[in-house]
Amino acid sequence: MRSTDPDSVIGRAFRLLDAFRPGPAELTLDQLASRCGLARSTAHRLAGQLARQGALQQTDGGWRLGTRIFELGQMVSPQRRLRELALPHMQDLFVATGETVQLAVADDNEVLYIEIISGHRKVPSPSRRGGRMPLHCTALGKVLLAFSGDGGQSYLAGEPVLAPRTPSTIVELSTLRRELHHVRHEQLAYDHEEAAAGLMCVAAPLLNGQGIATAAMSVSMPTCGSLTLAAVAPAVRTATRALGRELARASPIASRA
Repeated sequence: MRSTDPDSVIGRAFRLLDAFRPGPAELTLDQLASRCGLARSTAHRLAGQLARQGALQQTDGGWRLGTRIFELGQMVSPQRRLRELALPHMQDLFVATGETVQLAVADDNEVLYIEIISGHRKVPSPSRRGGRMPLHCTALGKVLLAFSGDGGQSYLAGEPVLAPRTPSTIVELSTLRRELHHVRHEQLAYDHEEAAAGLMCVAAPLLNGQGIATAAMSVSMPTCGSLTLAAVAPAVRTATRALGRELARASPIASRA
């Protein structure tokens, strides 16, 4: 968990930046203050300071993230290298399936989306590049949990609140525990309209030398489409294993970390 004091200057600045996820690209000052739980004057002062550093930009309608945030984001080395190596495999998987391909890692007990390829026929989805989703209701999250260092045991022991996003979302810890057991056995995880109605997904882990998932790749598609998860699953597994081999060749030390 993040340890920054939320009431410190740095903590309040990050609360201001976090207000933009998830949500619209632009927020009014009142929206910023409300989302951060700050006084309007405090939000205005902090926003001005962040704007002077390029982290925020003032517009006619309010505020939006500045280009410096984008620049710094591109410098996050592990994710950048992972994305560079993954893109050709993701593109092959997109060509093979014609469906949305996603790459993600686990971060702070959430799924963090590193890259998404959706093409022109974009399926409505709650995920977005740089966005986050709960672990328990996504195929990516389940596979990252199942192949974490302890197989998800510390997460389950923490008795997380499994909030429902749809009527199909797993909300019982015992059910999720059984699901993770099946995921470890098959090296595949599924989402049957658990994150969004009308959307299903299959994911496979990117494993390091110790069998721990450093990332995961998935294909999501509408439930009303012509493809089935069973038909797409082998391609997802093949693409992920190919990426794992390439990552091991490119950086043997990093792949064992």
